[in-house]
Amino acid sequence: MNRIPEPDLMDSVEQAEAYAETDFSEPHDAFVEYFRSRFPRFSGKNVLDLGCGTADVIARFSRTYPGSFITGIDGAQAMLEIGIRVIKSKGLSHRVKLQRCLLPDAGLPEIKYNAVISNSLLHHLNDPLIIWKTIQQCAGIGAPIFVMDLLRPDSIEKAREFVERYTADASLTLQEDFFNSLLAAYTVEEIQQQLKAANLDYLSIETVSDRHVAVWGLKL
Repeated sequence: MNRIPEPDLMDSVEQAEAYAETDFSEPHDAFVEYFRSRFPRFSGKNVLDLGCGTADVIARFSRTYPGSFITGIDGAQAMLEIGIRVIKSKGLSHRVKLQRCLLPDAGLPEIKYNAVISNSLLHHLNDPLIIWKTIQQCAGIGAPIFVMDLLRPDSIEKAREFVERYTADASLTLQEDFFNSLLAAYTVEEIQQQLKAANLDYLSIETVSDRHVAVWGLKL
């Protein structure tokens, strides 16, 4: 099935609220556990989260790594406003900073982060090299890189099956977003080509569920 792009940003209030009201504990806890199992020596320090959304992943990551200081960036103001409330409610404002950035963004802090993570940003990008070039720019030598995203199914019928299986109890808005995101996701082969073009083809690509792929490794 050919890729069907979707808008780069989920910036409507309705989308942001639907996302925030949905229980993503299973995939978001899995994200943190996948990271922990692949980088057992990592203990925290400065972390950059690309496409942080409503900051649910950041909150879970912070709980696992209490020594971390996390900068979360996203282009969707509606998402960030919810994320700021989440971070404040969990007492994490002293360790987490959220800011609006539209990648590529020259306003990113010119530091090398001790880890770069990203959950579900890649499929939003019609120019996927944006995320990989940002990682090249921001990750310090030896820093863990961990990117997780959806995989595009091989048919529209399979995408509809996933929507029914995994979001049947969610709002219609979220079901529609999930369906569109599946159609906009990249395949393993396409990600391999992206990494080669960005000189990151030493990173591992691993299918971690029937609908998720992880790209990970240490920055060389």
